[in-house]
Amino acid sequence: MIQAKHLFSLLSCSLILSAVSLTGYIKSAYGISLNNTLSIGGESTDLYPSSGNSANVNRLGFFSDLYYDRSNNVYYGLGDRGPGGGRISYNTRVQKFSLDVDPNTGAIANFQVLETILFTKDGQKFNGLNPTLLNGNAGTLGLSFDPEGFAVAPNGHFYVSDEYGPSVYELKPDGSFLRAFTIPENLIPKEANGKLNYVDGRPTITNGRQDNRGFEGLTLLPDGSKLYAVLQGPLVNEGSNDGSPDGRRSGNLRLVEFDTATGKSTAQYIYQLESLADINSRIPGTKDDFAATSQGRNIGLSSITALNEKEFLVIERDNRGFGVDAVNGLVADSSATPSPVATKRVYKIDLTNATNVSTISLANTNTLPTGVNPVSKSLFLDIAATLSPDNPGDWTKIAEKMEGLAIGPRLNDGSYALLIGTDNDFSVTQDDNSTTQFDICTNANGTSYSKRPIDSGCPNGQKLIPGFLYSFKVSSAELGKFVPPQKVPEATTTTGLILLGLSGLWLRRRRHP
Repeated sequence: MIQAKHLFSLLSCSLILSAVSLTGYIKSAYGISLNNTLSIGGESTDLYPSSGNSANVNRLGFFSDLYYDRSNNVYYGLGDRGPGGGRISYNTRVQKFSLDVDPNTGAIANFQVLETILFTKDGQKFNGLNPTLLNGNAGTLGLSFDPEGFAVAPNGHFYVSDEYGPSVYELKPDGSFLRAFTIPENLIPKEANGKLNYVDGRPTITNGRQDNRGFEGLTLLPDGSKLYAVLQGPLVNEGSNDGSPDGRRSGNLRLVEFDTATGKSTAQYIYQLESLADINSRIPGTKDDFAATSQGRNIGLSSITALNEKEFLVIERDNRGFGVDAVNGLVADSSATPSPVATKRVYKIDLTNATNVSTISLANTNTLPTGVNPVSKSLFLDIAATLSPDNPGDWTKIAEKMEGLAIGPRLNDGSYALLIGTDNDFSVTQDDNSTTQFDICTNANGTSYSKRPIDSGCPNGQKLIPGFLYSFKVSSAELGKFVPPQKVPEATTTTGLILLGLSGLWLRRRRHP
């Protein structure tokens, strides 16, 4: 049986928008401390006009990526393709929001959505539906968009990466499309006959990114000259199983460099995931071990943020923990025990001695060729061990999808607030491969759960699964050589939707270096 008294301990203090729930001050083994956790209710709505709360219209979705504009002291939270795994029509968007950060402790409070900005192209809205459902053709990308990575250019334009393509777009501050970057041919998903296919997975596609494993993270160098987009997993053909290509068995995934002036890729580097043996060694017993096909499928990268021109922080994580899938499993079988969390980590990586592998194929191999160096990496923060030091595998205390990472304001003592956000999947789950969708609900102490028809409301005493925003305090010495991005211009009025009034609260706009 599950430990119901622990389940959703984070949920028990979940309130809509501005309310917070605080956790205790926990010391990390790596000199980084947890300040507090902000819980954002799953019932929260954004600023898209609607008379109620509709999952595919105005339900607030975070944090597929997270960006801090330190010049204007505002934040951006990226939603992905919306609820339902690409099977429900959803106008993709980014939320601009404000957040109070205590200048002494780094504790966060007073989350407020300022603007909901829809993504558009030639007057038409981008949509989270997969290309087959939106365009009637798996090989036509069109306006299908699964935004997962976000950055702001020095001129205020947005850069957004997408999993469907994979794609990288530049958009104006009002969310309107300007241009698409040129994607390297080896990343584009194709069938054996060369036909494009943006929807299906192996064995239908034989080359390019795996299905739903496109550009999961995006970051911009401080001088704005280069973008770096990271795939969530290895290419479908870069890995091997008994001589046959199988990216699920590889730990080598690609970090792709783009020149922002030309929009073309200038390099690719290999990031090596932690070995499957080391990950499984943290799991008690063997019944919950990850299988051989999990290395490049259930474990991958979720976010990347630049420290300087060569160093970056990335989130590497498994697909376990508190979230829609785990709770849905409990609804189906209340005696089930979800698998323990094995890896939720932030690594610092360095490109200095890494080999440009733009012209090197890793097809049919799980190892790097002689002379090819991956990016170097070192453990920066063990998130699971920090959130649950007594039991880092306790899935009830550790959110599944930690996908947003941003270096926040500098604090009075010279340290920084490091923010990590979670994606709650809009608290929606799909029924197998059909278009039938359900809301996932739970009560505050985790003793009951339910799966309800989408938008029908949760039973009395239950709520939708929230999103979480964690604040960690990181010393400047631990962070190393951090170069803040070039100044972003003062925010201008866009065609997004501006929040007025805010219940009489004045927004405090403190400046931080």
